[in-house]
Amino acid sequence: MAVTLGIDIGTSGTKTIAIDETGAILASASAEYPCSHPKPGWSEQDPELWWKATCSTVREVLAKGNLKPSDIAGVGLSGQMHGSVFLDGSGQVVRPALLWNDQRTAAECAEIEARAGGREALIRMVANPALTGFTAPKILWLRNHEPAAYDRVKQILLPKDYIRYRLTGTFATEVSDASGTLLLDVANRRWSQELLTKLDLDPTLLPPCYESPEVSGKISPIGSQACGLAVGTPVVGGGGDQPAGAVGNGIVRGGVVSATMGTSGVVFAHTDEPGFDPLGRLQRGCHAVPGAWHVMGVVLAAGGSFQWYRNNLGQAEIDAAKLQGVDPYFLLSNEAAEVGPGSEGLFFLPYLTGERTPHFDPDAKGAWVGLTVRHERRHLIRSVLEGATYAMRDSLELIREMGVTISEIRLSGGGARNALWKQIQADIYGNDVVTVNATEGPAFGVAILAQVGTGGFASVPEACDATIKVIERTSLDTKAKATYDRYYPTYRKIYTDLRDTFKTISTLVDN
Repeated sequence: MAVTLGIDIGTSGTKTIAIDETGAILASASAEYPCSHPKPGWSEQDPELWWKATCSTVREVLAKGNLKPSDIAGVGLSGQMHGSVFLDGSGQVVRPALLWNDQRTAAECAEIEARAGGREALIRMVANPALTGFTAPKILWLRNHEPAAYDRVKQILLPKDYIRYRLTGTFATEVSDASGTLLLDVANRRWSQELLTKLDLDPTLLPPCYESPEVSGKISPIGSQACGLAVGTPVVGGGGDQPAGAVGNGIVRGGVVSATMGTSGVVFAHTDEPGFDPLGRLQRGCHAVPGAWHVMGVVLAAGGSFQWYRNNLGQAEIDAAKLQGVDPYFLLSNEAAEVGPGSEGLFFLPYLTGERTPHFDPDAKGAWVGLTVRHERRHLIRSVLEGATYAMRDSLELIREMGVTISEIRLSGGGARNALWKQIQADIYGNDVVTVNATEGPAFGVAILAQVGTGGFASVPEACDATIKVIERTSLDTKAKATYDRYYPTYRKIYTDLRDTFKTISTLVDN
């Protein structure tokens, strides 16, 4: 039996799973950790938290699955994209990592576009515009604002690649995650020497770049002692959480699109060509499937908005859930289900950490618009679910506009485990939606990549065909769809009307 591990270094926690060659999950474990927000719009994390969570979850999976270290044929790594881990010459972390949802780098994004010769020139180099969440502007921010720390930096890694380093002692990344740094020549699947030169960045700061199923290192004696895996166990390139999650959902051919409602929300489509959009309205990158690419839109606080509501306004449901032995999200959703589509004219903008697609606006703010004395808590809850889904539709509409065929939408993340939210997604997207048997997302995807990289399958599509099946379909409600189609243009207009006000609010807070 060929057993592989998938390790996903998420924003709120790390998950590790073990699968066999049929895709059956033999064991899983997770560990949570906090995120720091030193200033409004800032988001940081101590990489040591990821490492401790990795070691504890790997050991737990081995124990739960009655697996010996020698049973593990290979390891795949996934993780939150765009984060920046700065290491000094001895491999020590210089400062907390700046995360994907950190919004401090607007000035550095402008600097990158200027140095590149304009937005369109930049997109031609690396397939994407400069976005505040990407890694390159974080590097420039460190150089501009913490020069003493920057002078100590000898290696820059993405979150999952820091775990690779701790496991193997090897500096490496792979093309899907590297696409989110803004420093990869996406069309040619290699670092962009042209942009590195224009930004005056030393190429040696970046690790070698592999394909996702390719073996990139092996468990070292130090890594073995820390996590319990056997010395020499292969570690494949893996993937950024979104491309890896797409593999885990079987998004490895054209026509099948995923809509992942996690902390962030992502609409992801497979493409056979790198493509080019001079406006850079959607992110483009290398897929975790060798020789393929992807296009995706990102909502920074999709499921994160529902989590924010639970944490700050859902204490009653949290307390009741403890007494009933259920998930508080279950009680919140039951309340929201008492309200009809459209929440009686109440709109929620889910821009709690700024927004990426389609606005690229770090100053965007969350808002309820349309409140009246008729609205109750249940309306507030449903409007949050609807607002996050409207934001996902923004990306879906852009993908359709760019000529990408959509024959099936596969749901994953928290939004795929909630019956009401699945129905809302079908009705707002205007499409039946399905879920698949694989529910572990990025961790499952990179475990599949490890199966491919260690010889279990000849290709990623072959592995997905053997392990992933559609198990449930949610049909759209035509009446609800008509309501949402009528409401959606107003949702879009609210942001446009408030955009300048959001910038003014940011100025007030900064001062």
